[in-house]
Amino acid sequence: MRGTTRPISLHRRLIIDLMRASRDVPFVSLSRSIAIGPLLDARAAAACPPGFAALFVKAFALVARDEPVLRTLYVKWPWPCFYELPRSVATVTIARVENGEDCVLPQRIAGPENMTLAEIDAMIRQGKEAPLGDVPMFRKIMRATRLPLPLRRFAWWVGLSFGRQRANWFGNFSVTSVAACGGGELLALSPGPFIINFDLVQPDQTIRLLIRWDHRVTDGAMIARTAIRLAQVLNGELAAELRAAGRGAADAGRNCTAAREKIAVPQAPER
Repeated sequence: MRGTTRPISLHRRLIIDLMRASRDVPFVSLSRSIAIGPLLDARAAAACPPGFAALFVKAFALVARDEPVLRTLYVKWPWPCFYELPRSVATVTIARVENGEDCVLPQRIAGPENMTLAEIDAMIRQGKEAPLGDVPMFRKIMRATRLPLPLRRFAWWVGLSFGRQRANWFGNFSVTSVAACGGGELLALSPGPFIINFDLVQPDQTIRLLIRWDHRVTDGAMIARTAIRLAQVLNGELAAELRAAGRGAADAGRNCTAAREKIAVPQAPER
């Protein structure tokens, strides 16, 4: 059959390189539904509720703060070893349309455990809405993708083989989802070591969570405990942060209203 030859776009070249870098990672998966009623109540009351990607980024980073294995990478150079990061670095998969073509790009968020939900959500929104050249991570990875094949292979090898560079390029966990497109479990690939995928919120206030991990780094019992801790953090610390932010916004609104009313009240003339 006679077909049409089309060139590979820069964005598809990035995905091809990413899949090549991910092909040897021995991923294992755990799927579990978690109840998030308190989080949903707090989020519904928030003036500017953050997206679920921001919630899962911060939740996993808070759990990883207390569990060093969740901040651990498997690296191959100068010899196979584990490389523990002092803080989490997340990558969030951002779906965009560039030049009429669907594409996905990784937005890097360093130290999300020390950021507010609003700050994390703003970085994710920047990745979705800002021009490519205005997002540092996008500029960096597209610059590498433009390299000729031999140099590109070398750049990826450096980024994957050394712990420090691996952290700078890929971090210790990724968050991805197709909830905005109707939901479903996504068996994503990445250089690892941890991938968090969340589905749609169900009517019973549960959400399906899929955790994929590099089996060289840890085992299923650790990930099962992580899923429990994620639910606790979402319904505890993060729900409390949303409620506090809501109270702060309400107090600020009342103060502004009181100030306007005070200015508007006519003063009695001095005798």
